[in-house]
Amino acid sequence: MSANDFPQPWLAQYPANVPTTIGPLQHRSIPDLIDATCARFGDRPAFTNLGQTLSFTEVGQLSDDFAAYLQVALGLRPGDHIVLQMPNLLQYPVALFGALKAGLIVVNANPLYTAHETKQVINQSEAKAIVVLDVFADKIEQIYDQTTLQHVIVTRPTDLFHGARRHLINAGIAVKRMVPKYSLPQAVWLRDALAHGADLQHVRPEAGPDDVALLQFTGGTTGTPKGAMLTHANLISNGQMMMSWMELVLDEGGEVVLAALPLYHVFCMTVNCMCFFAYGLHNVLVTNPREVDALAKTIIRYRTSVIILVSTLAQALLDNNRFRRADFDFLKLTVAGGMALRPATAYEWQDLTQRPMLEGYGLTEASPVVSVNPTWAEPIIGTVGIPLPSTDIKVLDADGQVAPFGEPGDLYVRGPQVMAGYWHKPEETAQVLSADGWLATGDIAVLREDGYFTIVDRKKDMISVSGFNVYPTEVEDVLAGHPRIKAAGVIGVPDAHSGEVVKAFIVPADAALTEDEVRQYARRYLTGYKRPRYIEFRDELPTSNVGKVIRRELRD
Repeated sequence: MSANDFPQPWLAQYPANVPTTIGPLQHRSIPDLIDATCARFGDRPAFTNLGQTLSFTEVGQLSDDFAAYLQVALGLRPGDHIVLQMPNLLQYPVALFGALKAGLIVVNANPLYTAHETKQVINQSEAKAIVVLDVFADKIEQIYDQTTLQHVIVTRPTDLFHGARRHLINAGIAVKRMVPKYSLPQAVWLRDALAHGADLQHVRPEAGPDDVALLQFTGGTTGTPKGAMLTHANLISNGQMMMSWMELVLDEGGEVVLAALPLYHVFCMTVNCMCFFAYGLHNVLVTNPREVDALAKTIIRYRTSVIILVSTLAQALLDNNRFRRADFDFLKLTVAGGMALRPATAYEWQDLTQRPMLEGYGLTEASPVVSVNPTWAEPIIGTVGIPLPSTDIKVLDADGQVAPFGEPGDLYVRGPQVMAGYWHKPEETAQVLSADGWLATGDIAVLREDGYFTIVDRKKDMISVSGFNVYPTEVEDVLAGHPRIKAAGVIGVPDAHSGEVVKAFIVPADAALTEDEVRQYARRYLTGYKRPRYIEFRDELPTSNVGKVIRRELRD
């Protein structure tokens, strides 16, 4: 079977009441979506953070004020770039929506980036403005003169809180000296910007579905940082795809959603700030999900009926006594994405909560969601489900032909959520995006006869031992199953005899763990060429903002 004639067995999984395509876009642009949503849901709660809530009406008004400030006071024009660098706070959706209403292109930046990494994002995107949390403003001071920035807007965690509580919390932060000293005389406080914008007349620029809304930086399929250009249509389409499945189990305007993953990551931004927001759901933003006991308290206090997680965070909750004692009668839906879900975690979650955890798959270049285990069926644990409506996948072998069912091959994706390309990188765009819209994901996948598929590993991370392919994720999963191993990362290292061999980096859960014990365990579960030749114990492993082990840093 040729690459142009690919099977679509997942279509048989769709019940009669679920469309296989999403049809026309419900909104021409994200600002149109925001306006319609805020008008429809009005005074209902939209976002809560640290005990403070904004209604849909307030989000709409504040984002209008910010748009006016950007457009009139700063003179930013449609198509200019603005960086948002903050964790999950109320001002994130306000700044995001306001920037889009002003016709700007938003560039998300991880607030934990070093000054050097932040400078790279600013200069590669040619950003003219940045909104940064005060805790990280010292890094902007270090690099400001070396960047394309013209405007700096600084925000405090409590900027959108009401009354005396804001002053009390700010005083507590000052006493603890949590904000490093910095000097940015050109900076403006976000609260002042919003107050100024409220007095200005904003003229909404016309945005079309094919205009770029987001420049999301990613290592992508080739490993070097690139800005994926995601259009209004990309993001709206992906939201509609997800909602066509979610609405089978969720009540419009009637659910509380835990937003614990970072909004600056495209997964949480699309799912929470686009999809669930447009459905009128109440998003509870968690600023620091690493405080697991506080996270468990939040879930119980707000009775979150929808929880979006990654595997590592789910396991941390399962290990928390407060969470284990909860009554989960409020829970309707749990979705895991961002990284591979450990089957043991999925089974344990289902045993404890009596609700399944639905694993999905996506990548930044696809806005990001491609597939998920369907909401109308029991999940098939170990798979990433079936493609969303209007989404095609194909798995090709080394000769570029469609791989047989059950055989691994290169995964390609096509659909309205696939990016327009990489910013200022036409050659790299051409490497991954074909003229007829197929995106080369760089992932190795196995498609089953029933349409469900599994991600085996990243192609660039694959290890070749004497010509045999070793997928690091498989080895990591086996090692992580050892009761005295907390985490494992696996890479390939050069070897004169085999070309490459496996090296494992291990974080012990028990200081008494020995290398010999690890080798015996690997011998029990892995064939010879998959077993680690080298083992290195570490106190921790480098991880991304959603908990993935960063193998590139292990190799470095």
